[in-house]
Amino acid sequence: MSPNENQLQAFDVDERTGFMPPAPPLTRLPQTWELWEMTLDAAIHAKLQLGGKVGLPVEEAEASEAWRVRVRRLPVIPIDELDSPMLLRRAHLVLAYALHFYIHTLPLTSPICIPKPISLPLVRISQKLAIPPILTFSDTVLYNWVISTNEDLPRPLNVRSQTLFTGLKDEEEFYLCSARIELRGVEALQLVRATMDETSVNDSIAVRHVTQYLSTLASVIDELRALMNDVRNGCDPNTYYNQVRPWFCGEDSDANKRKWMYEGLAEEGLVAPKELSGPSAGQSSLIHALDSFLGVNHGDPSFMKRMQSYMPRKHQLFLDHLVENPRPLREFVVRARDGELEGAYNRAVGALKKFRDAHMIIAHLYILGPSRRAAGLRNSKGLQGEGEKREQVKGTGGTDLVRFLKDTRTRTMEAVIPVP
Repeated sequence: MSPNENQLQAFDVDERTGFMPPAPPLTRLPQTWELWEMTLDAAIHAKLQLGGKVGLPVEEAEASEAWRVRVRRLPVIPIDELDSPMLLRRAHLVLAYALHFYIHTLPLTSPICIPKPISLPLVRISQKLAIPPILTFSDTVLYNWVISTNEDLPRPLNVRSQTLFTGLKDEEEFYLCSARIELRGVEALQLVRATMDETSVNDSIAVRHVTQYLSTLASVIDELRALMNDVRNGCDPNTYYNQVRPWFCGEDSDANKRKWMYEGLAEEGLVAPKELSGPSAGQSSLIHALDSFLGVNHGDPSFMKRMQSYMPRKHQLFLDHLVENPRPLREFVVRARDGELEGAYNRAVGALKKFRDAHMIIAHLYILGPSRRAAGLRNSKGLQGEGEKREQVKGTGGTDLVRFLKDTRTRTMEAVIPVP
């Protein structure tokens, strides 16, 4: 059965804002944890540079090391009083951004050992939130915004990002592109809920209503695709690839395959994390929800489950609820044997396939093209081998990007119902 309003709230899904919270996230932690905020502020204000930056000036490398020394000298601040979801989410965001600043300002040949002042509280907070101790999509998008107008609710055109690595408009536009998709996707979630209500009735009137809902859903997904394409208006591909994207990388997309060592875990009885992929659009609950609703079978449930493990815990439960629906939409459509309903369903699936076509084009424009140009340049200077060039096409989620995008597109089209 479809989730009612109370159930949606229990899943942290808002009728007006979807997977985005209805109220702006915290912009600062209370005084007890001010040192974390100040440490992140110092990294941002110093405009720390990537450790792998070509021709990194000595003074910039020294500024990064001075900041890392400051981190290592911090006290380990207890988290006992971080007792609300809003506080925990802000704390995760601050420490995860600091974690990535610490790691990605290191020289590319340096071992990665995250000091206790970050590792211990971040791992403990992550355990409370049931997400990995690394930057996630929810940190960069869902809980990283402010309203730029005097309106009460976030909308696609009235939000700005709170925290950026670079301060560049390109980075902010990259985050906001996803935020706008999440907010426009609220209507899609409303249509999902309305459709699930009708499939439980299962009569001729329900068939007409579901046909209307699916026709509207196809239009909404088309708008989501347009919003994704709009990223080109404010985010330059080469700037994104060379100056923004490297900050997101997790352990499993490290070019030198370095392990991330979280200092002090064993002596505190904490378990070392095994899942360390960076933030990725694959962690968007909205797209997973559309897949589950439309009956798209991705063939590799382990990967989809892995991406869901980076989502807020209650959003994971919401997706489980959709998967467990005793009256799947696709079966409803097949059993109805109604031509108009089948057409509406196939148009919705087709719209999702076009969304993935557009995603592939964006990936080529923002990742594959720049990576090949950068690899060719480095290879011409004798700085890398063929194996390193192939490594450049990994997604920030640790996947083989080209194969992943092609597979998801293929699996989406397999959901189409053959019509005689």
